[in-house]
Amino acid sequence: QMQLVESGGGLVQTGGSLRLACAASGRTFSAYYMAWFRRAPGKDRDLVTTIDYTGASIYYADSVKGRFTISRDNAKNTVYLEMNSLKPEDTAVYYCAATRYGPPLISSSYAYWGQGTQVTVSS
Repeated sequence: QMQLVESGGGLVQTGGSLRLACAASGRTFSAYYMAWFRRAPGKDRDLVTTIDYTGASIYYADSVKGRFTISRDNAKNTVYLEMNSLKPEDTAVYYCAATRYGPPLISSSYAYWGQGTQVTVSS
């Protein structure tokens, strides 16, 4: 089992920034693709961004491209999500997730999920 614990969510004004972190334990972190998903109120869970084992391959949803940055520190078993220029539509619960083999763009590939952290962007 892999345990994932997110942190860093909160309330921020439009245009502000937040940095989320997801600490992993229980498995070899560097052997897993990592991703951030989000679920806005009343909506389905959406893929936000993915990062491969070394950080060489990264995907961003169009809605966050140019504003969000995913990174990972395999020595610290942690994946990060830097969120800038936040908009009210970014309000959601953000989840990190891990998949051993992918495919990374398919949510059903992810075997391990964190409990989520709330991000609220006020207008």
